[in-house]
Amino acid sequence: MSTKTIAPALNAALINEDSITRYREEFATARPYKHLVIDNFLEEGLAESLFANFPKVSELRKHYKGINENKSEGSSFDHYHTDFARVLDAIKSPAFIHWLEQVTQIDDLSLPDDHRGAGVHQGRNGSFLDIHVDFSVHPILNLHRRLNLLIYLNKNWKPEYGGLLELWNEDVSVLEKAVLPGFNRAVIFETTETSYHGYDVINIPENESRKSIYSYYYSPVASGVKYHDTIFKPRPTDSLAKKTQTTMKEALKNGIKQIIKSLGLKSVFEKLE
Repeated sequence: MSTKTIAPALNAALINEDSITRYREEFATARPYKHLVIDNFLEEGLAESLFANFPKVSELRKHYKGINENKSEGSSFDHYHTDFARVLDAIKSPAFIHWLEQVTQIDDLSLPDDHRGAGVHQGRNGSFLDIHVDFSVHPILNLHRRLNLLIYLNKNWKPEYGGLLELWNEDVSVLEKAVLPGFNRAVIFETTETSYHGYDVINIPENESRKSIYSYYYSPVASGVKYHDTIFKPRPTDSLAKKTQTTMKEALKNGIKQIIKSLGLKSVFEKLE
């Protein structure tokens, strides 16, 4: 087994040319949709530094608090500890993207230099992200979203805290897999029209938070791919009121954004988000 990493900052024992065949098979056969879970994804010392220097919630760009989500997001890597830039350089490097392409069998991947490309997520006590599929096309660059990479940085995360990454079946009737957002654990999954995912309400001590680095990879838009925004779907256990509110809100939101996209009003998307 090769121990030469294909990108600095990544665990050379796992992310290398010799691991491609194994991960390709795991990815292709995973259920309910194509995905990988890789523990110890980053170099150990780097992961420790990222945990210790994770930006405060108050330093993040956007704070979502609505019926379907409660979390914070930021993408100002140049304002964070320098080790965050090291990670960004690694996950957008040509060598790592080539590795991703070989593992996932998706060609022509790229990672945009904006908040729709990479950033950090953080959730305090009570945070949640309801079940959804992601937006299909980058509204500014007109690229097709294909893969999510999430790197979790949560030490000693207990199952009773909640907040597990939930992977649901194609009609959101069955939760098929739940992944603990443990320290230095990466999840890579294909984003499709049925890759429903999210996390339930977390119940954690006030000095804790649910931390992750995200990166979203894109390819050129192929024939037949149409734009839609994030689409939330209610869980089977949600109240009738929440199911109704979610369905109505999502239809209205997506209808408005599809009109904006069709009119080519790219600047509006930046103001909205």
